Amino acid sequence: MRNHSIPGFRSFRFRLIPFIATVLLVALGIGLGQWQTWRGDQKQLIENKLRQRQTAPLLRFSGAPADLDQLEYRRLALRGEFIGGWPVYLDNRPLNGVAGFYVLMPFKLADADSYVLVARGWLPRDPSDRSKLPPYPTPAGTVEIEGLVRRDFGHVMQLGDAGPLQPGAIVQNLAIGEFAAASKFKLQPFVVEQTSAAGDQLQRTWPSPSLGIERHRGYAFQWYALAVMAFIFFVVTGFRRGSENTNKPAAQQSG
Repeated sequence: MRNHSIPGFRSFRFRLIPFIATVLLVALGIGLGQWQTWRGDQKQLIENKLRQRQTAPLLRFSGAPADLDQLEYRRLALRGEFIGGWPVYLDNRPLNGVAGFYVLMPFKLADADSYVLVARGWLPRDPSDRSKLPPYPTPAGTVEIEGLVRRDFGHVMQLGDAGPLQPGAIVQNLAIGEFAAASKFKLQPFVVEQTSAAGDQLQRTWPSPSLGIERHRGYAFQWYALAVMAFIFFVVTGFRRGSENTNKPAAQQSG
């Protein structure tokens, strides 16, 4: 296909294939930049909601039906009893670069016929034996705990097939409905990350749900920069090749 110069811009050499490639790169850069911007905005909203609700008064939960949208990220006080015979461990939850587990346990509410799935804290993993868990005590009888309401425990990449869910199981991901079906407990539609101390040797440094806002902003900048650079490269090379073509002798241009 013959290349042409744009009328009125005799020094600019238009080439179709580089033009199409530039359009695709610009569209890709803008599209992905907008998506990363949207992701950053969504996480910023979560961060704002989290800060606002963490400063709200402590809410004592008795088991009455509640709007999860209004309850999420609230500080909650629960009174009841841990069901120590049904622990489950979430794997692949590192803390400060150390591999470990989240200890999950159902909590029977004292004033209601329902349970709350509680993340009690973090335990380090034995590097030589994944199934060997360090001992930790479970409070007996009725206790009161405090924690932060979350919709779920988050999701990590699933490595291999998940085994049957049973007491003491080590899993990589867990849904509330899945735990309710396996345990037959009537669970509330949320989980609680325990924040109150209990003298049980579990660490309770929970990750923020909105981590990565700046990373999304950085990715958006990179994608927008790609779009700009692709456009500038197309324009500069077009003028450069057009100038080279203009400076060639007429015989070479016709050839």
